[in-house]
Amino acid sequence: MKRARVNGIDIAYQVDGDGKPSRPWLVFSHSLACDHTMWEPQVAEFSRAYNVLRFDTRGHGASSAPAGEYTLEQLADDVKGLLDALGIRRCHFVGLSMGGMIGQIAALRFPLRFASLTLADTTSRYPAEMRGVWEERIAAVKTAQGMSAIVPATLERWFTASFRERRPEVVARIAERIRATPVNGYVGCAHAISRINLTARLETIACPVLVIVGEEDRGTPPAMAEEIVRAIPGARLERIAQAAHLSNLEQPEAFNAALRGFLARRG
Repeated sequence: MKRARVNGIDIAYQVDGDGKPSRPWLVFSHSLACDHTMWEPQVAEFSRAYNVLRFDTRGHGASSAPAGEYTLEQLADDVKGLLDALGIRRCHFVGLSMGGMIGQIAALRFPLRFASLTLADTTSRYPAEMRGVWEERIAAVKTAQGMSAIVPATLERWFTASFRERRPEVVARIAERIRATPVNGYVGCAHAISRINLTARLETIACPVLVIVGEEDRGTPPAMAEEIVRAIPGARLERIAQAAHLSNLEQPEAFNAALRGFLARRG
């Protein structure tokens, strides 16, 4: 992976595709406690027609993981800084879970940089009672167990029981990514996403928007996706059957088909 110095930290990134300037850019942003590798099922297909940029969010993977509470604004600034560093003036953006939250705030702050926005298995706000849940998760990873403390419960939310039984090798890879996430990074990003409250602002997003949700997503259930669609003029919703939170991994063919169809209409 390569690294760019952005907002005082190093952001690790990878570019796939032939790099031709005439090609459009497709940027993928991962979930909390994952990294750029969660998008492998999408890269093989979309790098045939796009220059594909994947990056490790602040606090994850090979990017810097400074201590302290992060904000969504800070994470969106990191995206803009990376686009600036790579000379990418405009892109199609795909974000899942935390990546979708970053995409929303980035599109609000820097609207001219986004040709389209795909928001997968994400939310624009959490109910007040979720703050306590996030505080419990933060406290758990600060114990001697570290990130291992949250692995079992996270995997249960992220994948359906049938997928965990059928594809244990995929689940094991994600479990390892969770364990490898720096505690500083998890805590910093957890503080950021636990405070998300963007619904009332989404009506100003003007680029085309696709919202994708796994029908069995318990972390950010379909009702949250529906709320985003109602808030953004012209947004469309795609439900993916037999998928939980990481729908791009559990049902990659359906996810890719939804994204491919949406992007085809964008030219």
